[in-house]
Amino acid sequence: MHPMVKPALRRAWRNLQYVQFGVTPAHAVVLGPVDPTTGSLIGLFDGTRGMELLAAEAKRLGLREGHLEELLGRLAAAGLIADASVLPPGGGPPDAAPGRADPELDAVRADLASLSVVHPAPDGAARALAARRAQRVQVRGAGRVGAAVAALLSAAGVGRVEVLDSGTVAPWEVSPGGLPAEAVGERRAAAARRLVGRSRPGGRSPRSPDGGEEPGLSLVVVTPRDGLGAYVPDPLPAESWLATGTPHLYAGVLEATGVVGPLVLPGGTACAGCIQREQADREPVWPRLPAQWRSGAPHPLPACDVSLATAVAGLAAAHALAFLDGDLPSSTGARWEVSLPLLEWRSAPVRPHPACPCGARLAARGEHASAAVPCRKGRQDTMAG
Repeated sequence: MHPMVKPALRRAWRNLQYVQFGVTPAHAVVLGPVDPTTGSLIGLFDGTRGMELLAAEAKRLGLREGHLEELLGRLAAAGLIADASVLPPGGGPPDAAPGRADPELDAVRADLASLSVVHPAPDGAARALAARRAQRVQVRGAGRVGAAVAALLSAAGVGRVEVLDSGTVAPWEVSPGGLPAEAVGERRAAAARRLVGRSRPGGRSPRSPDGGEEPGLSLVVVTPRDGLGAYVPDPLPAESWLATGTPHLYAGVLEATGVVGPLVLPGGTACAGCIQREQADREPVWPRLPAQWRSGAPHPLPACDVSLATAVAGLAAAHALAFLDGDLPSSTGARWEVSLPLLEWRSAPVRPHPACPCGARLAARGEHASAAVPCRKGRQDTMAG
């Protein structure tokens, strides 16, 4: 083991005895009391020394036998220690391990730093990145929102990102984070595949799965170009996902309103059918409206502001990555919505409907599973000097 205090967390002494790692309340940790000698030893945890060398340094500083192990145990329990020996080449601090740079891993170094903050285990960041590489995600829709979502997921290290869409790229579908201007007139699916490839860390092709078998879908992100299929999700396309147990997340922009969610966990949280039935309970005339909106030719020119679409894509990608990394984002069984011009994000739960055959109602017991995963508050630990 080569212990390293996670470099993503800024360090500051609150006084002569207490040191704070991190700035934001969600992840900051205060340790103390810390005597100057112990503080000097902490300064040596930079990933360049193994345990044998650190033990020699602790002895040289006059610290008692066993103090090093106790100190590392406390720091690890507080989520502050990374093991530099298990980080991928290029995954450590910018000035560490010269000559080990890997173009692919270099591109996700900032992502590794973020993962190290979120996942407290010393090898948590490396394991999370490896898990992302084994995931297969399908993005259904390559408009301003969908193309950007696909690019972001690919850039974040997701192993296989597929984009499904038809037709050709229109001039108003171009965006800085999505399809480029030179893609206008090309087939959307082909242009999106190139975008995903360019966004992939190091520009490498996805690794072939072991044994030659295609991995199952980890997640489907539904990002229809006109936004109606995200704001008023159609239960029919979701039937196959419910049948196969495939999680799916809705995101899009409709008439200058953006929506992210719900993230549907089949049999566990409310689905598109639940949304439709609940709306019909509130408004008996409701079933007539989606039928009219969906009939006829697709809307020729969606009202999709480029900055709003980019914001929606960023939030949707972040929620997708949180789920792929093993957490339940706040879109699980809920919808986040924002409208121009005030841009106030608001959230509303999406509850299972008793008449829906999806089975989510049976899974709901007491507080619904759509509750957001609480943000971890700052912690304080005590450290004997």
